[in-house]
Amino acid sequence: MSGVKKRCSGSSLAEEEKMLKSNQQENGALKQDAGLGGDEPDAGKDGSMTLKRNITLMNGVAIIVGTIIGSGIFVTPTGVVKEAGSVGLSLILWSVCGVFSIMGALCYAELGTTITKSGGDYAYILEVYGQLPAFLKLWIELLIIRPSSQYIVALVFATYILKPFFPTCAVPDDAAKLVACLCILLLTAVNCYSVKAATRVQDAFAAAKLSALGLIILLGFIQIGRGDTPFLKPEQAFEGTNSDVGKIVLALYSGLFAYGGWNYLNFVTEEMIDPYRNLPLAIIISLPIVTLVYVLTNLAYFTTLSPEEMLISEAVAVDFGNRHLGVMAWIIPVFVGLSCFGSVNGSLFTSSRLFFVGSREGHLPTLLSMIHPTCLTPLPSLIFTCLMTLLYAFSNDIFSVINFFSFFNWLCIALAIVGMMWLRYKKPELERPIKVNILLPILFVLACVFLIIVSFWMTPIECIIGFVIILSGVPVYLIGVRWQNKPEWMLNGLFSLTANFQKMLKVVPQES
Repeated sequence: MSGVKKRCSGSSLAEEEKMLKSNQQENGALKQDAGLGGDEPDAGKDGSMTLKRNITLMNGVAIIVGTIIGSGIFVTPTGVVKEAGSVGLSLILWSVCGVFSIMGALCYAELGTTITKSGGDYAYILEVYGQLPAFLKLWIELLIIRPSSQYIVALVFATYILKPFFPTCAVPDDAAKLVACLCILLLTAVNCYSVKAATRVQDAFAAAKLSALGLIILLGFIQIGRGDTPFLKPEQAFEGTNSDVGKIVLALYSGLFAYGGWNYLNFVTEEMIDPYRNLPLAIIISLPIVTLVYVLTNLAYFTTLSPEEMLISEAVAVDFGNRHLGVMAWIIPVFVGLSCFGSVNGSLFTSSRLFFVGSREGHLPTLLSMIHPTCLTPLPSLIFTCLMTLLYAFSNDIFSVINFFSFFNWLCIALAIVGMMWLRYKKPELERPIKVNILLPILFVLACVFLIIVSFWMTPIECIIGFVIILSGVPVYLIGVRWQNKPEWMLNGLFSLTANFQKMLKVVPQES
């Protein structure tokens, strides 16, 4: 394991950086005539050209809540009940998944306050294991996981927004794709304009989705008050419970997937105001809220819908709303769309920071670690994230691609938390404002290993294909990062390309 704190890709990157620095006079001019106008000052109060600490505690809570709660809890919260077999067991498993996510998030609170760098899992793996494992993590996030998931949620947003215009038939694919692309372009523009604008959008839409779920929960409690809840009666709640261990594990997998995103705030640690205080506080506030909301929302669904009705429903929340809201039932599809919109915004925000940090560490082109001098946003990495996401509009089977990497997320999280324990042993002198009980990371890592084994057991072919795709990053790493003595013509070409894009986008290198 490597303890080096700052890495670069070798002399080739250093030469390119030297060339770019020779262009500083032009950069000075760019600072004067930059054409966008965010609400941050030109270079901050200290005059440095860096991403500023604008993310408050409330913004952090909104990022976590808004990213976790996407379309799943509204549309298809059926994976758990399908495998659990009964109402009672499914509610227990939703609670277990929430507690498990809280355990992981607490470990990440320690990681994020020990290694105070943006980039999340990537930054932690780089710090502990070195360049190649970190690059492979970045490679898959860049190529598949981030852009595909962002496009899928944008597509769900488009489908629900357009549904009122096609009440008696399915929404046309081309129309949904067009609106999904417009959603991605609009949110990219907002994120490019201003960090504060992006966090305001996140705050507003996180509040909207909590309001929608609050309405569903309220209707559920009203139904409980009426006493008309046959599926929640003790004699029926556990009827049909599945005792097969494999099925229960699959139910847990579905539930944990719905909680995905609890580690996203760690991707923007450097932009948080007082991260030592606000990062752990945001995690401690957010995860119990999400867990409580998820459990109560499912409880509300079961006050009205049987497990069988939920399994055949195309959109559980919509069917629930149709039973209770009458002419106002249109509210639920609108809130589903708003929820997806907020999730796309949060994912774009954090993904761009991941690629920004990857570029800064020498694993991606230098351009992606530049910022706009007026808006103080990572303009190139945001545009890159947007373009990678839009490419998936040309794919007809995105879900099969994602299935190849069911194990990858838990592998990276387990590696990061093992690294946290290694740092405790190897570098006890590091400041740790938060230090969780050692049993917590041990239990969490063991659970992650179990989930990885189950992935290979249940879907061996998909996991093997995913592993091969991961290894395809090795030659890219060797050529792009490890190869230090690149020919001069190649360096000149890279410099010329970077400088031209730099002038076009009016961006400058970040000042350390």
